[in-house]
Amino acid sequence: MASYLPLPSVFQQSYLQKDSYPSNIIERTIGTYPSGLEEYKKRLEDAAVDLCYEPDVRGADVSFYDLQADNGTGTELEKHNLRSIDKLTEWLTIRVVWDGIKPENSVVAVEKKDPNYIYGQNSRARLKITRPMLVEILSFHQVMPDYLDFLLIFGLQSQQNDLGFSSFREQTNLTAARETYRIDSLARSGKQYQLCYNLKGVTCTFKERLDPIKNQYSIRQAAIYHRFDVVGGNTVWIVTKGGLDLYNRFKELTGDNARPEERSFSTPEECFRSSLSAHLLFCYWSTEDWRGYIKWLENMIDDKTKLAVLGPVGKGHHHRLYTPGDIQDLLLWGEKVTEAITVLEYNVDIMDSLRNFYIGLGSNKDCEPAMTCHEDVDIFTNNVSNMIHDFKRQIFRSKALVKLLSDRTELVKQLRIERMNYHMENEAIVVRIITIVTLIYLPATFTSTFFSTDIIKYQGQNSPAGKFSQIAMNRWLEVTIPLSFLTIIVAYVGKKWAESQSLLGDSDEDHGNKKRRHTNTWSSSFAAPRSNSIGPSKGSNRSLPLLPLQNPAG
Repeated sequence: MASYLPLPSVFQQSYLQKDSYPSNIIERTIGTYPSGLEEYKKRLEDAAVDLCYEPDVRGADVSFYDLQADNGTGTELEKHNLRSIDKLTEWLTIRVVWDGIKPENSVVAVEKKDPNYIYGQNSRARLKITRPMLVEILSFHQVMPDYLDFLLIFGLQSQQNDLGFSSFREQTNLTAARETYRIDSLARSGKQYQLCYNLKGVTCTFKERLDPIKNQYSIRQAAIYHRFDVVGGNTVWIVTKGGLDLYNRFKELTGDNARPEERSFSTPEECFRSSLSAHLLFCYWSTEDWRGYIKWLENMIDDKTKLAVLGPVGKGHHHRLYTPGDIQDLLLWGEKVTEAITVLEYNVDIMDSLRNFYIGLGSNKDCEPAMTCHEDVDIFTNNVSNMIHDFKRQIFRSKALVKLLSDRTELVKQLRIERMNYHMENEAIVVRIITIVTLIYLPATFTSTFFSTDIIKYQGQNSPAGKFSQIAMNRWLEVTIPLSFLTIIVAYVGKKWAESQSLLGDSDEDHGNKKRRHTNTWSSSFAAPRSNSIGPSKGSNRSLPLLPLQNPAG
């Protein structure tokens, strides 16, 4: 029969109240005040339907990866995929029994120590875990409530709606351990630090070599939690991400073909060293394929806008006619580039915070593993710095692409305006022709209308069939021809007068601009220099002439 290890009463009470996570957390800081914990609890309850498989447990699938397993078999590795709350409790070897002295009380005991590494698998839709399983894991490991902020960005959603969230949180307790934090049966000394942060990577989900515009890229997030006990080296990892790629990479990192220093956990120093390798693994994942993604954006933007720069626009040349839909497409491409810049800057900020945290940890005398492994810390910070510099170069490249896209989008708009002006000029020519024709026919029409009234009559009432009148025709021509010439002359004189007034206005405006420029140049050329010294100075009262002086000798 297995012997169960005793647990502190405070931890037992916290575990029994696991459904109220994170209100049941033992460790309290300024940020974990009761009202704040209640707000976290409410957010988790509201998001549980979309976040977890609940109440349906058939989709649950939580992967655990325990190194240096304390299972009594002598194996150093234990892997499990747990699909129910009962299996999870059994694997954690948690047993809730009744107190023999006080039967109304429950007693929580465990059979083995904490697992060293845990990876929580999730899908792009709901996390493959139920809410009871989630709160049991978080309560058993006393995970800092801040990790809920990172978990809640996942869940059922048509598209990633919180890509802008990025943060780095840490809780450090390296001083004298409080008795409430210390659990000897779980190899928890109470002297520990906790980290949680998220990184974002990009992945090509669909690739079409013949038509690259059909390629599809997706920006994926990974939420990482890490706890390290500086006395015993007990380490916990919880990683949440869509897919199994990080999980498989972690298995490679700690597998049989891995370097010895990355899969050694005998001492706190070895555990600390391996934790640095895991951080680097996650950071390297976030740097992959960004270069290919930005290169793809460059190619697509160049393909859609290069004819605006290189294509001939003269009359008779074949060129592309841009439409409002093309401008919309360019704006969408611009949003993609801006999104990439934002995500890259987030990653830079997170890596910089991670680097600074371990730099400070390496000089903290209360963290003996970090001080002992100071060379490993230096290598770690150098590697992170290299990744930060690589991200910054991609940011510079993306910002240059934004400038290029902005200029070419403006050029496309100008080409559309020029095309509209061309059509307006053609329409203006047609309108002018119509105006001239109307101007020519207007006097004749007016005269004909006037002669058709009762004022002038050349036809008697006794001739209903009509009869040509030469006198009427002569009178019509005598009135129409002079009136037409007079109308054309008046229109021509009016046109010339309007043009002269327009030219006169432009000339006055140019003269005023030249005068202002001349005044500014004259004033700046002959302004007296100011003395920087205090008090009178030699030659300070001399005035400069505004007219050129003649040479007396000349």
